[in-house]
Amino acid sequence: MEIALFQPDIAGNVGTTLRTAACFGVPAHIIEPCGFPFSDGALKRAGMDYAVRANVRRHPSWDAFRIWSQIGGQRLVLLTTGGATPLPQFDFDQSDVLLFGSESAGVPHHVHDAVTARVAIPMQSGFRSLNVAVAAGIALAEALRQTKGFPA
Repeated sequence: MEIALFQPDIAGNVGTTLRTAACFGVPAHIIEPCGFPFSDGALKRAGMDYAVRANVRRHPSWDAFRIWSQIGGQRLVLLTTGGATPLPQFDFDQSDVLLFGSESAGVPHHVHDAVTARVAIPMQSGFRSLNVAVAAGIALAEALRQTKGFPA
């Protein structure tokens, strides 16, 4: 299981997501460009004191990330408010990459078209979306539960 953030806008959300990834031993990917200067200093200011323990890979673009995922044969699972499958009904695989869009714009149509699956976290009606770091934690927990991937 891996997490990928598509062109994130907010350093604090990246820090929170990378901390979650580090705590669960899950690799994380940052698909650039970011909406902030991505550096160790920026992450530390965002409270990411686990930066040195996170397994983070930076990709300069969507195309570079896509090539990486195709070479590795990973299934890309986009978490989106426009998802077709509710999270509890989706069957995760251990090699999935959970993909999350930017806070301000989500992901463009060509990214929606390129993923293997689109999944939505069910919410009460009248709400637009969850914070991306919260959504990443919820989706990762469900994926790890299903695949028995929680650390021992």
